[in-house]
Amino acid sequence: MHTTIRTFRPEDYDAAFELWKATPGIGLSSADERDAILSFLARNPGMSYVASDGDRLVGTILCGHDGRRGLIHHLVSAVTVRRQGAAQRLLAAGMESFRRAGIQKAHLFVFQSNDEAIAFWRAVGAQYRSELALYSIAVSRDGGEG
Repeated sequence: MHTTIRTFRPEDYDAAFELWKATPGIGLSSADERDAILSFLARNPGMSYVASDGDRLVGTILCGHDGRRGLIHHLVSAVTVRRQGAAQRLLAAGMESFRRAGIQKAHLFVFQSNDEAIAFWRAVGAQYRSELALYSIAVSRDGGEG
């Protein structure tokens, strides 16, 4: 199998969402609906990527920043391409986009129960930050998921 890495395009959304739904350990919310993802891509042009095998989407990474720190979402590879380097190549593309934007550090979220993701991030040199606590606060009155 030969995977190709390219920029995440709006027309990739449906296949990406199906991949995310099929991947254990990926949390989905209203922030992952089409309009929200297309808005994210527009705010962070050229920073998110997909991996494809022919016409089949087999991996994603969403990267964005606030001008100071990067944020990585949904680095996912299909079970059929795991341990073949697709996730590492997606990560390399995302990290290069941060470098081009002058971003020196990126953060990411991993569910504590997602052992496979934790092992991946440790293997690529990500630092676990035990001194930080994550809090979320809803902006909308309906409680806003995610």
